[in-house]
Amino acid sequence: MCSMEAPPTPVPSNTSEMTEDTVTYEPVIPHWFYQDKKEFWHPFSKEDSDKLEAAFSSGKNPYSIVIPVCGGRYDVYLGSRRRVCVYWEEKDSLVHRCTWFYKGDKESKYVPYEEHFSEVLEKAYMSAVTLNEWKQTLESPSRDLVILHNPQLMVHYQPTGIPDVWGPTPSDQGRPQTVKRGVENISVEIPQGESEHIDHLVFVVHGIGPFCDLQFRNIVQCVNDFRLLSLNLLHAHFKKAEEQEQIGRVEFLPVRWHSALHDGPTGVDNDIQRITLPSISLLRQLTNDTILDLFFYNSPTHCQTILDTVCGEMNRLYSIFKERNSSFPGGVSVVGHSLGSLIVFDLLTNQACGVGHSHICGLCLQASALGAEAQRNKPTLSKMLEELELTEFSNVFQREMIDTDSLALCTAQDLKELGIPLGPRKKLLNYVKHIPVLKDSDCLAQESAHPSDANPPLMSIGSTFNTVDDEYLDIGIGQARINYPQLKFPMEIFFAWGAPIGMFLTARGLKRINPKYKLPTCKHFFNIYHPFDPVAYRIEPMVHINMEFEPMLIPHHKGRKRMHLELKEGLTRMSTDILGSLRIAWKTLTQPPVPSLPSPTAEAAARSVAELQHMEDAAAGRLEEASAKEDPAHIDVGMLNGGQRFDYVLQEAPIESFNEYLFALQSHLCYWASEDTALLLLKEIYQSMDVSMDHLQQ
Repeated sequence: MCSMEAPPTPVPSNTSEMTEDTVTYEPVIPHWFYQDKKEFWHPFSKEDSDKLEAAFSSGKNPYSIVIPVCGGRYDVYLGSRRRVCVYWEEKDSLVHRCTWFYKGDKESKYVPYEEHFSEVLEKAYMSAVTLNEWKQTLESPSRDLVILHNPQLMVHYQPTGIPDVWGPTPSDQGRPQTVKRGVENISVEIPQGESEHIDHLVFVVHGIGPFCDLQFRNIVQCVNDFRLLSLNLLHAHFKKAEEQEQIGRVEFLPVRWHSALHDGPTGVDNDIQRITLPSISLLRQLTNDTILDLFFYNSPTHCQTILDTVCGEMNRLYSIFKERNSSFPGGVSVVGHSLGSLIVFDLLTNQACGVGHSHICGLCLQASALGAEAQRNKPTLSKMLEELELTEFSNVFQREMIDTDSLALCTAQDLKELGIPLGPRKKLLNYVKHIPVLKDSDCLAQESAHPSDANPPLMSIGSTFNTVDDEYLDIGIGQARINYPQLKFPMEIFFAWGAPIGMFLTARGLKRINPKYKLPTCKHFFNIYHPFDPVAYRIEPMVHINMEFEPMLIPHHKGRKRMHLELKEGLTRMSTDILGSLRIAWKTLTQPPVPSLPSPTAEAAARSVAELQHMEDAAAGRLEEASAKEDPAHIDVGMLNGGQRFDYVLQEAPIESFNEYLFALQSHLCYWASEDTALLLLKEIYQSMDVSMDHLQQ
């Protein structure tokens, strides 16, 4: 048998015909990259890269240059080549000015060479192109070999063995890796730049546990993805408004509280770990990190820690944001997910109107006026004693410097120690109890001494609290008494995702929300949930407890209902119409003959055409009013959202409709990647800013 030898591997020739007429040297255009904690390299946007390149080429001392990048959330220290986070704690990232790349092993992504070696490669490339002398071999600082065969073929060899003093031999070299020059020659997606003009600031408060989705990502990563999602929707749906420079962008900043509760010497993890059983350790660890947060929030001690952390973090982030965006004209809103929505609701419910805020609700202004009027009409101590015929005790009260206000604070034991007999004591205590004084807490929950629309209670407290001492209750929302911290700014809109607010308020014994109540320093409220979310509850039925109505359906971001929902509604409507037609036909066949109509009366005949027309118009008006009441968008759900509906439900995906139990957990974590949710946020934010929706692209 004759053996056939394998043909030799073709080696790119070094002929002048390949290059001398087609290749001319042009300087490479650098692009700036940063490295994440997984050691992957990501490009800056073109705008950020241009800013860094301009600062690099300015000739100034690089160690004195700090450039804000990534929408102002990070700073790049040019001298040390570091990217530092501004708003939250995060490990610093390496930054490189990149011109040459090779294909790495991690997910086949291109890795930039170090800046010094890139300059060496660029000089060798310029020499090869200019002199038309290829097949140049260069050694990197890590002893790897780079061979420039020709402009179309440049490879990188990593030695597989231990090189001797003569360097690696060809047999020691591993599989060659591709080398590319310039970012335009590698497969990498350059992110779109963010507008420097920020229209609105949104804080995002997470729920239970350190992770926010099924990929075990933390709040920072989830907010980063949601910010990118909102930017893409902004470019797609508000394109005309962007082109006319009517809008900029919305900034989202994460608010973290889990680590403050669990970590550190004062955290609960050390205490919980000592009492945790060693069996089923993974499940117990998951429970300690997540489910226990619900119990911690119901504890007065840990609830105070959580509220102080959330409020303090938002105030801190807002101060930094204002320092870096001194001309920021927009408002501030907040998103709360799961337990985070309850935390925000409790915090906003207990904000003091008019204290450090530019927005004061009209209800509290009227309540303040009522309180001032009650203070003016309050009787003096001497007049009170005259009415009760107890003037002989005037000297006792004058000696102790007791006036009407201090008398209201006295107990029966205090009056007894002053030498007041039993009969006068009872008269005084009964009289003081009925003095019409407007309490500070009346603006939130208790029934006012003036039961008018000017001072509505938030909720009606049920019989659950009748046997509980008021000293341990917050009379606003039924929660254990907490010293609620105050925000340094008012809120425009509160978006609750998958919120258990309704369930917690009911568990606290609160029966209903007063229709005239609104959050003291927040104008609007939206309760957004997925229909299969096991944690979410409605809130509108707590306003109308005797009325059943559906929530508002969130439109699909592509401008229509999902196909399977339209098909389901069509089939339901068709079956209803068929049954209705059959029912009418059956009644027509079975009912007795209709008697002849009576002749018109003289009174009806005497009516003029104008009167008949007026009666017809009145009947039409009643029909329109009835149809308006049946319209879901016009149901009166109180002032919590400025008179508008606030329960909004997402449309489930077609695959989710097959088994709602299978997707229950996923539905509670779906909001971070929901285009429908993001678009609703953008619409409501820009509507609150009075931006015309005529530019909205559907």
